[in-house]
Amino acid sequence: MSLTPPITLNNLSFAWPSGERALANLDGTFPSGRTGLIGANGSGKSTLLKLIAGQLHPTSGTAETSAPLSYLPQTLALEQDTTVAQLLGVHRVLAALEAIESGSVDPADLDAVGASWDAEARVRAELAPLGFDGLDLGRKVATLSGGEAMLLAVLGLRIADSPITLLDEPTNNLDRPARELLYDLVRAWKGTLVVVSHDIELLELMEHTVELYGGKLSVFGGPYSAYREQLETEQQAAEQAARTAQASLKVEKRQRVEAETKLARAKRKGRATQLSGGMPKILANHLRQKSEANAGKMRSNLDGKVDSAQARLDDADQRVRQAEHINIELPDPRLPSGKQVAALGPADHQFIIQGPERVGLVGPNGSGKTTLLKQMLAGEAPGPGLGGQLFLDRVGYLPQRLDGLDGELSAMQNVASVAPAATANDVRKMLARLLLRGDSADRPLAVLSGGERFRVYLATLLLAEPAAQLLILDEPTNNLDMDSVRQLSEALGTYKGALLVVSHDQHFLAQLDLDYLLEVGPRGTLAKTYPNPV
Repeated sequence: MSLTPPITLNNLSFAWPSGERALANLDGTFPSGRTGLIGANGSGKSTLLKLIAGQLHPTSGTAETSAPLSYLPQTLALEQDTTVAQLLGVHRVLAALEAIESGSVDPADLDAVGASWDAEARVRAELAPLGFDGLDLGRKVATLSGGEAMLLAVLGLRIADSPITLLDEPTNNLDRPARELLYDLVRAWKGTLVVVSHDIELLELMEHTVELYGGKLSVFGGPYSAYREQLETEQQAAEQAARTAQASLKVEKRQRVEAETKLARAKRKGRATQLSGGMPKILANHLRQKSEANAGKMRSNLDGKVDSAQARLDDADQRVRQAEHINIELPDPRLPSGKQVAALGPADHQFIIQGPERVGLVGPNGSGKTTLLKQMLAGEAPGPGLGGQLFLDRVGYLPQRLDGLDGELSAMQNVASVAPAATANDVRKMLARLLLRGDSADRPLAVLSGGERFRVYLATLLLAEPAAQLLILDEPTNNLDMDSVRQLSEALGTYKGALLVVSHDQHFLAQLDLDYLLEVGPRGTLAKTYPNPV
């Protein structure tokens, strides 16, 4: 007897209000156990998870689940008023317990508690191994680092113990120790787990890999490395088939030309014979008609062979993947080499960024890196502790939470707001170079994927007038696929201004050719170290 798959997609389609299709006629199933859902930025992974979770409603078709599910969205960090208790999913039980302790006999409170009279103690026991001893359960997400919020949210879903769980980019903002803690949670996960991620180490913990590519789902047995191995084998075969088909097409076209040459010669010879009077006219006409009929059959046969060879080439070419490339050109801000750009550290022991220096700011989750950036940008004077100061006005800032733009406005409108002199065509060209084309550029920012939103923010930096002399990027590789991370590092490599990057992605930092690292240590200390950072 076959078991019902935990998730089944039947002719699933979804279109945005503009009419643009995000997914069309998608069929497939997700297996039980741990599955990594992969695909390029903008391929529809987050949209698919929202459809499965019921956050979006299909235009047609269905996304069916065999059991209740829990869902962790990619945009968790934007929900600033959420409390720790809400992240952990225990806020209703704790509120009911507090009410009962205050004398409430409301049946609704008793129902909310159920058998969970020791809920707080059990939650505290779960928090301790993750380094959250004594954490205030009423604390707001806005006061947590992005990594702390994400780790707590994943723990909350583990506590909920739903038969099916969907996680969208759960390792965003996590430092190395926090990622290891999350990996441990995943290894011990019960039930069906579907994870959207670009984190290869996390994808290696999966039992299955499902790829969303070209509007179709493909299921591969094994983790990401097994998928890559199978895909590379398939691509090598497809490329060889394309080369063979191309060579075959050339042969058929050459034979077609050669046949036409022979037919033309035969026709000229027959005409010369007829004109010389060496053949009766009735016989000459009969031979001409027969020759033309044979020539027509030959042409039809040769044309068929050419068409068949072209079809084989087209089919082979469709199986060969062509990766799109982000094509961005960062403006030259003309920053003098002796110009002081920023100062970081305590007031009595600051590190100065000077001229077009490239600096990485690193440290564990919760150490204050993002807070430091916000203090600098707000112009707060440095105090005795960790602080910073800017000496420039032309600063471009890419926030970790991607919350500085208007989510109701389109990509076009958001970018146009920082570049009033740019024409609509200029803005569209910039977004197209960032692989945001057509209707995608006109959709509200809030409904774009994380990788697409990042590109809109990047476009606001690139078209800002005048060009920024310092770029401050806070966890820029969040939500980016592997190709996009590589392409971003290549683009930043040509930037002639100063660069300050906060990132837990050591491979990305290594690609940036940094001048030095500033590492946040215990009690807000700051130490200067030098690459190679990996």
